[in-house]
Amino acid sequence: MAATVRRAASSVLSRFLLTKPSPSPASAAGNKSALLGAGAAALHRFSTAPASAAAAAEEPIQPAVEVKHTQLLINGNFVDAASGKTFPTLDPRTGEVIARVAEGDSEDIDRAVAAARRAFDEGPWPRMTAYERCRVLLRFADLIERHAEEVAALETWDNGKTLAQAAGAEVPMVARCVRYYAGWADKIHGLVAPADGAHHVQVLHEPVGVAGQIIPWNFPLLMFAWKVGPALACGNTVVLKTAEQTPLSALYVANLLHEAGLPEGVLNVVSGFGPTAGAALCSHMGVDKLAFTGSTGTGQIVLELAARSNLKPVTLELGGKSPFIVMDDADVDQAVELAHQAVFFNQGQCCCAGSRTFVHERVYDEFVEKSKARALKRVVGDPFRDGVEQGPQIDGEQFNKILRYVQSGVDSGATLVAGGDRVGDRGFYIQPTVFADAKDEMKIAREEIFGPVQTILKFRYTRRMIFF
Repeated sequence: MAATVRRAASSVLSRFLLTKPSPSPASAAGNKSALLGAGAAALHRFSTAPASAAAAAEEPIQPAVEVKHTQLLINGNFVDAASGKTFPTLDPRTGEVIARVAEGDSEDIDRAVAAARRAFDEGPWPRMTAYERCRVLLRFADLIERHAEEVAALETWDNGKTLAQAAGAEVPMVARCVRYYAGWADKIHGLVAPADGAHHVQVLHEPVGVAGQIIPWNFPLLMFAWKVGPALACGNTVVLKTAEQTPLSALYVANLLHEAGLPEGVLNVVSGFGPTAGAALCSHMGVDKLAFTGSTGTGQIVLELAARSNLKPVTLELGGKSPFIVMDDADVDQAVELAHQAVFFNQGQCCCAGSRTFVHERVYDEFVEKSKARALKRVVGDPFRDGVEQGPQIDGEQFNKILRYVQSGVDSGATLVAGGDRVGDRGFYIQPTVFADAKDEMKIAREEIFGPVQTILKFRYTRRMIFF
């Protein structure tokens, strides 16, 4: 089921990217003036700025969305962390604090797991008819659409992705994903298996119990839907840890889910850090199933902690270094655009980014020149502004990591043909960067950069043999 909905989501994103290479959030976000507040007047003034640096240098637009939820959600109530601690969530456009959020740790995970366990063992959710669970999830999808402007603005503000992407593609995909799993709630059937002799063999599908879930910062809303949707549809209860960089949208939509009729304790949301709240969730003996999306290195830790505790089953969705291959008979212009979107989409912060671009030697030089030109045209700036294609990276840590990879590419002998530096002197903006003459042994060709860096490698083939 997960593979099916991801293909559907990919289809929506593909249409969004290819039909609108420089999308406007106006049609997707509805009443843009209301959404963007006082900054809307400045939006059109700078929407056609040809220089990326100029677009990023303008004063950031103040989004007209209220940060309503900064506490932990435990047993149906928003509460402070047991320690009373908070941490700042930052605006990646400026590095300034948006809000201070409750910092959960092991004690809060204990409270959340206890609430989820009570809701599973004694509460109505697993005992509802599947049809009733379906109706709650459908009402939730309706509420997401009703509050789409606020949700999209909050996602852009906390994450840095463009409003066009958040409002035009991702929020609709969240509603679509939730409806998909709502539809499965009453279609999960058992099986009758053939048996030798006078025996009846029946397979009955039952909810696992308490599902621990850890989501990343690059697609906070979509990952919320992908994790929470199927777990709830099957009758499980959930303890969700948000990424410390992007806690706001998950807390917002979790409240909508309760407004839709979700019983208390079924969904608990703990914001906090990996070594404290995340590790406690992975190690907790009361968690029956664990799902994690994030880096490969962290995934190894998650798997180890789960094994050392109660050997709970774990689902991992980790990083990658996906190839994008351009053959000599390709339409070069189309290939350039497709490859560009494959690596620069979402500021390059995508686990399936086509970040290794292999190009046949016969079209290599043309492809490199056109990729350079396309990167130089890419508009970097405030993601709330019309016409901007690329916002800031998520935070200073990721920003510096990407620039270290760029320096590694230069040091290893790759040819830097575009970008390679920051944009402006405020926030975490990086120029769209293109390397040519890369080799397989280079770090930029082997390791996941998770940023707006395209690495182009040349290959040739003779008959059935391919050489890199």
